[in-house]
Amino acid sequence: MQRLRPGPVVAVGTIAFLALLVPLFGLDNPLHMDIAHRLAQPTLAHPLGQDAYGRDVLARLLWGARVSLAVASSSSALACLVGTALGLAGGFLRGPVEFLALRGMDVVLCFPPLLLALLVVTLLGPGAPTLIPLLAVLYLPGFVRVVYAGVLSVRTQDYVEAMRSLGAGRLRIMLGTILPNVGGPVLVQFSIAAASAVVLESGLSFLGLGVVPPAPSWGLMIGEARATMMQAPLLLLWPCLALSVTILALNALCDALRDAVDPHGITRRRRHGGLLDRLAPGLLPAPGAALELAGLTIAIDTPSGPIHPVRDVSLRVMPHETLALVGESGSGKSLTGLATMGLLPPIARVAGGAAWIEGRDVLRLDEAALRRLRGATVAMIFQDPLSSLNPVQRIATQIGEAVQAHARSPAKATWRRAVELLRHVGIPDPERRAHNFPHEMSGGMRQRAMIAMAIANQPRLLIADEPTTALDVTIQAQVLELLAALRRESGMALIFITHSLPVVAEIADRVAVMYAGEIVEQGRVAEVFARPLHPYTAALLASVPREDGSLAEAIPGTVPPPYALPPGCAFAPRCRFARADCSSGTLALTEVMAERLTRCRRWSDLA
Repeated sequence: MQRLRPGPVVAVGTIAFLALLVPLFGLDNPLHMDIAHRLAQPTLAHPLGQDAYGRDVLARLLWGARVSLAVASSSSALACLVGTALGLAGGFLRGPVEFLALRGMDVVLCFPPLLLALLVVTLLGPGAPTLIPLLAVLYLPGFVRVVYAGVLSVRTQDYVEAMRSLGAGRLRIMLGTILPNVGGPVLVQFSIAAASAVVLESGLSFLGLGVVPPAPSWGLMIGEARATMMQAPLLLLWPCLALSVTILALNALCDALRDAVDPHGITRRRRHGGLLDRLAPGLLPAPGAALELAGLTIAIDTPSGPIHPVRDVSLRVMPHETLALVGESGSGKSLTGLATMGLLPPIARVAGGAAWIEGRDVLRLDEAALRRLRGATVAMIFQDPLSSLNPVQRIATQIGEAVQAHARSPAKATWRRAVELLRHVGIPDPERRAHNFPHEMSGGMRQRAMIAMAIANQPRLLIADEPTTALDVTIQAQVLELLAALRRESGMALIFITHSLPVVAEIADRVAVMYAGEIVEQGRVAEVFARPLHPYTAALLASVPREDGSLAEAIPGTVPPPYALPPGCAFAPRCRFARADCSSGTLALTEVMAERLTRCRRWSDLA
């Protein structure tokens, strides 16, 4: 948090200081009347003069500040707390909670504020105890809508999905991940509500619906001064001036707070020293497959019927093994990984198949069981670390969230573990970097931080969704080397989703090639690259830039969309080996050689 601008703090602090300590100033009783000196001019005893009843104007002004600020701050805080809770729950949980929150606010907005105030005051009577809940209800819809809109824009961000993938519960995600990202608009809304509450309280008191006379209030003072403004115009100036200065100061303070909590302007960095315990990851037991994916089919319902962007995908990944999932954009690679984590977008659903991890079909687990699984047994690294990391939380705090999601530990121990994880993934000076925000780190270090979050609980299976995207070649090599080292020392299985065949050759043991939602070929990397058994695999290999500088061969045509798949082999329209029978019937993924699977009738011609 950067330093607050001193001006607004001093202004609001001065007003609050005067209001809180006014009983110690030795001023006249604000209710004492001196009719003999009514409308008297300012004197040393009464610096701002006396009103129509002979009461000291300065005393009433300062005591009135206590009333106005108490009503404004209490009502705004109440509206902020309730509105934030409703907006968070409605925007994140959706469903009935969303309907009740939004429709309830629509009901409140149907009543004009003044008419609602008249109704409430008639039923409950005037006074501050009535004003506070009344104003809170009036400002509640503003907070609900601001928070709700912020949640809708944040809940789909990658860093929220990253927290879900680490097994964090809904309450933790709402309070720890989403709420800090909507805090700025909430502060602005609070400033608007507080300033408006001061004005509305004064207006209602002016009309006799707020503070009850003879209690001091700026609204009552304005109302009383209006009757004598021709004889004593200064009596109208003082409460109006106090009202204007207070509103401007409140707005300036909340703008300063909004700027201060924005981490993108931070330039100062703190150091966190001390000797830390070394991380000691042990080898995970490997009784069987880390993941057994059988016949996974994903459907998206449309007005013209369901489409299937992923169809009949079967994979097996063993401990200590790296399986590369390769294909062009839109082939279904990322959807396959998200389905394994139970993180499919709302429009998609699992239409068939099973995904076995530790003897449980994760496609059939409820959300609570999936949260226990994510981050502990299976974890995921997303392709864009800048959007996958929470922009308003420090790196160590986010790694600590991953640790705390599965094992309660003291805050200091969690911080030490986060620092050690940063050291373990090769980030220099981890004690200092732990205090950084994501934008203060390079792309390579952000990706290393994402890897640290993913391995925080030593998962058995790690899914890396194009983790080297947008990194330069040198940083790519470092990240790939890090993942390989982590796999060797922890024994975890790795699914590496990519479209880069050179990366596959460097890191993977086996490769599964996807096209238009299907696995078209599987096998060991060296064998597939040396002797592809599917025309699409051969075309991908031919499209890789060559060392001699000659032009690569582009694959003609484009990947067909899920709603317009050709009959038979999906690659047939782009394949130079295609025959008439390739565009008919159903093609199964068949083992044609030892550990070599292909979905092609012409594989022997290609071989």
